Amino acid sequence: MTARETVHAYDLDAPAYAAATAAVPDRVRTALEELAQRLGDGARVLEVGSGGGRDALLMESLGLAVRRTDVTPGFVALLRGQGHACDLLDPLVDDLTCAEGPYDAVWANASLLHVARADLPTVLARLAAVTRPGGLLRATLKEGDGGGWSTHGAVARPRHFTYWRAPALAEVVTASGWVDVAVRSGLAGSRGEWWLEVSAVRDGVSA
Repeated sequence: MTARETVHAYDLDAPAYAAATAAVPDRVRTALEELAQRLGDGARVLEVGSGGGRDALLMESLGLAVRRTDVTPGFVALLRGQGHACDLLDPLVDDLTCAEGPYDAVWANASLLHVARADLPTVLARLAAVTRPGGLLRATLKEGDGGGWSTHGAVARPRHFTYWRAPALAEVVTASGWVDVAVRSGLAGSRGEWWLEVSAVRDGVSA
């Protein structure tokens, strides 16, 4: 899914990153509250990139059942150490299915932004394949052109980010098995960056 160096950067600073991002931003809280209301109690959510675990805790407090996953071993170990089940999982190559059947939703907050541009269609199609018809996708990526390495925040080593413009991202999501695709742009975070918020429905039955 992501450059080995990016995974290594998170791995080295997983506890620091978790501590620095422990507070849920208002925009994330609102999005999760809306998701939970739409899905209903007990709905099953595949979280791609659980990181420090704050989003999963909020989802569970809202009545959702969350499968925590991350490609970074440090985050997986951190969450397991807190008593949570968490799978080491790369959505580009690993098996995404589970015994309970298709998921009701996929939540990928600030994780797919590390996926190479050429790989994102494959990742989105694989996520669609394990989501029930009418299930939901919610994801956030950074807005911009091209890609590059950045050092900021609690992670000391460089991480690679892939930036997207809304029309191109919407086209990729639509071509990957999702319908009712909406991509909204807005400022967020302490650094005042532009983000893209993706919402979509699994093709088959409109939710």
